[in-house]
Amino acid sequence: MINTLDHLIIAVKDLNEAELNYKKLFGLNPVWRGEHKELGTANVIFNFKNTYLELLSANGEGLGAMLVNSAIEESGDGLIGVVFGVDNIKEASKSLIEKGFAITDISDGEGRNNSSNELRKWKNLFLPQELSRGIFSFIIQHTEGSLKKPDKYPSDSMNKLDHLVINTNDADGFINVYQDIFEIRLALDEVIEHWDSRMLFFRLNKTTIEVVEKRDEKEPKDSLWGLAWEVENIKEAHKRLIDNGVEMTPIKKGLKENTLVSTIKSHTHNVPTLLIEHIN
Repeated sequence: MINTLDHLIIAVKDLNEAELNYKKLFGLNPVWRGEHKELGTANVIFNFKNTYLELLSANGEGLGAMLVNSAIEESGDGLIGVVFGVDNIKEASKSLIEKGFAITDISDGEGRNNSSNELRKWKNLFLPQELSRGIFSFIIQHTEGSLKKPDKYPSDSMNKLDHLVINTNDADGFINVYQDIFEIRLALDEVIEHWDSRMLFFRLNKTTIEVVEKRDEKEPKDSLWGLAWEVENIKEAHKRLIDNGVEMTPIKKGLKENTLVSTIKSHTHNVPTLLIEHIN
């Protein structure tokens, strides 16, 4: 049913500051600056080979502004949402209803690019608590217009989302939703002894949803944690970032074989962020 991890949402108080910081981190210019007037929000979008990232701020009144302001009031800027893509949102809604879930009506959305006046339209399907499991998430189908890709991805820029990390206290319940209901491929289910945790890998549109379970006696709940971005040349990217005043850890071998990694320690607006190169 779910075809893609369509995009990720970071809530920010100061959109201009966040745009400058993420231009510096990604080594790319945004492809969209717009607003959702009916939601009371403004956004900046960076596009990658397999997904896009949306910086979202409140600039008026509406449900979107309420969501952003509430998230920032609770914990400051940070990663607040994940959006899943489908080819046919009516069929997705029908499938979920047939599986016994109380699904809201499909809603229409639109955004306009402030600089080019380009219009994009889409349809949304917001998910009930049983499926969102504590994460703000919804299903989207793009219907009109599209996001441009950068002309190129320099070797020292981030070009692709390698993985999204989600924490959970209920791996079995997570599998029930993401594999059995969303029909996303479960590629790994393994207990990591030295971490005393269970790890799941779900794969779709050339990225991974990495799930780390820490069991407790609380109600089942998931939470977004961090992002890992792929670069073609981590040494070049590391130098570019340090030269631009970004705090970085030294490059080291990753836990996954044939990878090099470095953690970004500043400019991320409270999003744990990893840089990764896959060595051929």
